Amino acid sequence: MSAELRRASRADEPAIRELVFSVLIEYGLRPDPETTDADLFDLDEYYFSRGGDFWVLFDQSALIGTTGLHPISQADVELRKMYLAAPARGRGFGRHLLHTGLNRARELGFSRVTLETASVLKEASRLYESFGFVRLPETPTASRCDTAYELLLD
Repeated sequence: MSAELRRASRADEPAIRELVFSVLIEYGLRPDPETTDADLFDLDEYYFSRGGDFWVLFDQSALIGTTGLHPISQADVELRKMYLAAPARGRGFGRHLLHTGLNRARELGFSRVTLETASVLKEASRLYESFGFVRLPETPTASRCDTAYELLLD
């Protein structure tokens, strides 16, 4: 794996939005810049200033993946905006992003990771379940999502 994973910066925000929105559209989901995706317009406010984190994954100079940790409480963090460009899928990058996110959640002192996703993102659901995430009975808060998961960290 020759890709470079690093902490996102404000300068990355336009490319992050482009990647996330293009993947959503690819799967027939609607980007929602006013609510669900408002976080992509100010990573500092939604992630860093709250004690969370956000990463970008580049292959050469192209952004191919994103993932973020959005704190909900002192113990709980939400895994958000984990997306991969189509050419990057099936190459282990998703596992790398998720592994990094979970390790960082532990380092930050969180004991529970939650996430919301859409069932149309089948590859993502399989990945989350392979890491031990368990489906929750709750209805997700994001309108485009229909599945919620949690993982209790050691």
